[in-house]
Order: sequence, then C-alpha cells, then structure tokens
Amino acid sequence: MTKNELTAQMCEAVKKVREHNPMAPSITNSVTINFVANAQLAAGGSAAMVYLPDEGEFLAEVSKAFYVNAGTLLPVYEQSLPRTCKALFEKGCPLVLDPVGIGIGSLRTQLLRTMKEYKPAVIRGNASEIIAVAKLWNLLSDKDDSAKSKGARGVDSTDEVLAAKEAAQVIARYTGGAVSVSGETDLVTDGTVSVLCRGGSRFLPMITGAGCSLGGVTAVYCTETSPFIASLTATSVYNIAAKDAEKNCSGPGTFQASFLDSIYLLTTRAERMKDADIEILS
Repeated sequence: MTKNELTAQMCEAVKKVREHNPMAPSITNSVTINFVANAQLAAGGSAAMVYLPDEGEFLAEVSKAFYVNAGTLLPVYEQSLPRTCKALFEKGCPLVLDPVGIGIGSLRTQLLRTMKEYKPAVIRGNASEIIAVAKLWNLLSDKDDSAKSKGARGVDSTDEVLAAKEAAQVIARYTGGAVSVSGETDLVTDGTVSVLCRGGSRFLPMITGAGCSLGGVTAVYCTETSPFIASLTATSVYNIAAKDAEKNCSGPGTFQASFLDSIYLLTTRAERMKDADIEILS
C-alpha cells in the first residue's frame, strides 16, 4: 500500500461524510461532550449524545458507528456501556473506544476489561493507555519489553508513541480493526500496516477535549470506510486542521475556535487530504 493509495481513500472518506451527513452517536466524557459534538458537526457528521442504557441500545440499532469514551463515568454507565457495546457487537456496528483514564478505579478497570469481548473496531488513546489495554486484555504480559510502561498521569501519557507500537499491533490483530495512538507524532495501525502521522499544533495539548473529539470524528468516518482508513483520515484531518488553526490564533482560547473552523474548511475540500504528512512503516 502506497501513500498515494492511502490519501486517495482518505479523500473519498471525507467526501462521503460531507455528502451523507452520517450520525455517529456517543456515550462520552461529560467534560468534553460539547467539543466532541462540535467537532463531529464541523467534519460533516451528525452528533447524538446519550448516557442511558436504553438510549444506547436504541441508537446502536439505527447507527452505522458509535463512540464510547470512558472519561467521566457515571454510576449508570455500569449498565450503559456493556449493554450498548453488546448491541453494537451483535449488529456488527463499528465501535470506537477511548479508554480514558484506564487503571483509575475498579469500576473503570472492570468496564474496560469487558470491552475485550466486544472487539472495538477502533481503539484510540495515548501510548500509556494503549499499553494498559493490551495488558488488561492479556494480549501482552508484564514480561514483554513492549508492555513496560511508565503509566498514565491522570489522562496524560508518560510514554512515547512508538513505545506502544507492538501493543497497538497486537490489539488490532485481536479485534480485526485498528488502533490509533495519539502523541506528538501519531501512530495508526491495523496490525499489519502501521503509519506515522505528523502535523498538529503546540496548542492541541492545551485545550480540553482534543483527544476525545478525535475519537468522535473517527466514529464519523467509520460510518463510511474501514476502521483503519477512518482512523487515518480523522488523525490526518486533525493534524492538518491544527496546523492551519495555529496560523490564525494567539493562544489556546482562540485556537479552539479556529481549530473547529479549520476542520470545517478542510473537509469541504477533500483534495487537501493529499497534504497529509504520513509515513508507512516497514
């Protein structure tokens, strides 16, 4: 697979989302729910934010992809997440999972452990979270060098992206989907092909919800293409849009607004996906 072949598929995914305005519902982080919805809308998708079990099950039946974020767990999520994810799995509807804060508390750990049986189409997280998922799901043992992690600091990673490469690959091979590892340089893999994605902005780590909204936008693209191309498209959209936005802002506050504008403008010109700075790893 060549870079030109990948960018052509990314262009097509962007075009289809703009044409079809697909809905990708979310059970997501209450801290970032507004930004997740706005980013999905800016990319050309449609948003629906829910948290009750019956709502999750209903939308799982009528949607083409779904985003689940474990960031701020409410007591009801102990029912909502398994029931929704089970409905998605049984229907064959792509699930995008963001294992935010994995390792914080027993409820979060247990819920994320149960996600293994539902084989998410995409798992998106930082390096520390991806390594933690591989260990929690017993896909890597503590004895493996690639399983050695400095651990997360709250929701932040203490590990470099490439340190999670093997963990990402084994997860993707298990699920049959893709894994997206976010960092200064991002990594997207389907377990066989791994791609580095460069770009972004120094302001991205300074706004709340950049990673969460990336998961939501990935789900939007999952409605129109494969998990791997969806992850690659969403990540590249973010990297190009963030680079554009930094040129028109003076700090994190104005960057956030400029970033949403840039996602919108970028995705109305799908050919700009050819500007993606990606490298296929051997």
